[in-house]
Amino acid sequence: MRNLFSSSSSFCLLLFTAFAALSAVRSDSSDHRYKQGDIVPLYANKVGPFHNPSETYRYFDLPFCPPVDLKEKKEALGEVLNGDRLVSAPYVLEFQRDKESVHVCDAKLSKKDVARFRSAVRKDYYFQMYYDDLPIWGFIGKVDKEGKDPSEYRYFLYKHIHFDVFYNKDRVIEINVRTDPNALVDLTEDAEVNAEFQYTVKWKETNTPFEKRMDKYSQSSSLPHHLEIHWFSIINSCVTVLLLTGFLTTILMRVLKNDFVKYAHDEETAEDQEETGWKYIHGDVFRFPKFKSLFAAALGSGTQLFTLTLFIFILALVGVFYPYNRGALFTALVVIYALTSGIAGYTATSFYCQLEGTNWVRNLLLTGCLFCGPLFLTFCFLNTVAIAYKATAALPFGTIVVIVLIWTLVTSPLLVLGGIAGKNSKVEFQAPVRTTKYPREIPPLPWYRGPIPQMAMAGFLPFSAIYIELYYIFASVWGHRIYTIYSILFIVFIILLIVTAFITVALTYFQLAAEDHEWWWRSFLCGGSTGLFIYAYCLYYYYARSDMSGFMQTSFFFGYMACICYGFFLMLGTVGFRAALLFVRHIYRSIKCE
Repeated sequence: MRNLFSSSSSFCLLLFTAFAALSAVRSDSSDHRYKQGDIVPLYANKVGPFHNPSETYRYFDLPFCPPVDLKEKKEALGEVLNGDRLVSAPYVLEFQRDKESVHVCDAKLSKKDVARFRSAVRKDYYFQMYYDDLPIWGFIGKVDKEGKDPSEYRYFLYKHIHFDVFYNKDRVIEINVRTDPNALVDLTEDAEVNAEFQYTVKWKETNTPFEKRMDKYSQSSSLPHHLEIHWFSIINSCVTVLLLTGFLTTILMRVLKNDFVKYAHDEETAEDQEETGWKYIHGDVFRFPKFKSLFAAALGSGTQLFTLTLFIFILALVGVFYPYNRGALFTALVVIYALTSGIAGYTATSFYCQLEGTNWVRNLLLTGCLFCGPLFLTFCFLNTVAIAYKATAALPFGTIVVIVLIWTLVTSPLLVLGGIAGKNSKVEFQAPVRTTKYPREIPPLPWYRGPIPQMAMAGFLPFSAIYIELYYIFASVWGHRIYTIYSILFIVFIILLIVTAFITVALTYFQLAAEDHEWWWRSFLCGGSTGLFIYAYCLYYYYARSDMSGFMQTSFFFGYMACICYGFFLMLGTVGFRAALLFVRHIYRSIKCE
């Protein structure tokens, strides 16, 4: 008990430290107060094709004018994972000091430079910068499509940038960037070009308080027509769920009631009458599943991912993930996953020991690798692709070392401690009926009672409850849309859990009623099948709702979405099995079995 209390205290302390670290993810340690003439930090971040959010490159990978003193900003772990590579920009924006057509540099673009810029303009390259922690972005050029044939298109590079900055007393409140449509460099021909880059700065006063300067970014997802769609999504989900679950509940409760009455009547009238239905297999229903070590490891990993999701929602609802808090989500995912590994170890090992497993060390290793293994292999492949493309998504060696150290010094020890605590918990499996020595033969069943048709039925209902909200999540993660309505997302998540639990319970009952007692793995697979539907939606989104293209973006999208959907499979599978286990224990506790 003392060790358990000590472990809990350490966990809470680590979690508090992680929360404090997340709150500190900012681009500068300053208090964002400036005097007139002070240089406000402006960082150039990255450039890339607008429709390929994962394919981004360093700002000066394109031959822009570099500043005299080029400095790279030190970044937090989450910022690096997010692909941010901030360097000092060639523009100097002093607080409350207007500038008009300031000369940056005279650049002589070679044929190679012109070709690189032309290729970037053709692919709709945008740039992103940060000014006093405020994001700004714009396109680097434009395509004149006057001719119908692509060979007649003309390509232009913007060479004059206008900064409109709003301030309130001694603080920067808002910044907008626009390009001069008349100041262009023609990139159509393969010839050397001279370009004079310039910028203009205009300062304007505003009454918006500093605390609300980020509101304009979050309001885009809270506009009335967007909110109507989100609420329609929730109402649609609730109506669908209420109708279908209500229908199933009525049938299930009526059938169960009739079963209880029938079995009670059979016990009173004919003791020697042959049993049928789910009571008939009472001696086999709690027979432990095959591959018990893998099953326990899947439950442990699913429980950890469920805990991780809950903590992420808590941080989102208290306002940690405000728009453009760079890397906060990635930092949270890495830190919380590391800290919750003890939960996976404890859950997996304790359940494995309940199933009378003996090799708990192997079970612990399997638990540690079940989710991390595929994720690590996917990361290695995608990071290699990013290195080949020289993209900012390629993690530096130092960041990889930090992640390995976190896994070695935090994740693994907590996993082992959780496993030891689970092994020593001495909890026995609570089965309300005895298990017979030899298993009964399962009668022949129609094709629609097989695992794959059952998984298809089980996954469709939960997916139908969340598919409208999925578009906005995808557009935020794999696009440039901002998503901040975490309260609605949390409601949708709760609906998803309820529907997953209920449909798994219903299908488990029908399986037992058909005298099929191998329900353990079936309930897990049915619960997790929603993850397969989400991955199928990825195919639809990629081809029908997005303009993503190229090998790198395609591999990143399908590679990391495979890992996310696999995580959903483990998490929802755990939810489905736990609900089915409670249900099965309840119905067999309610009858008398010899």
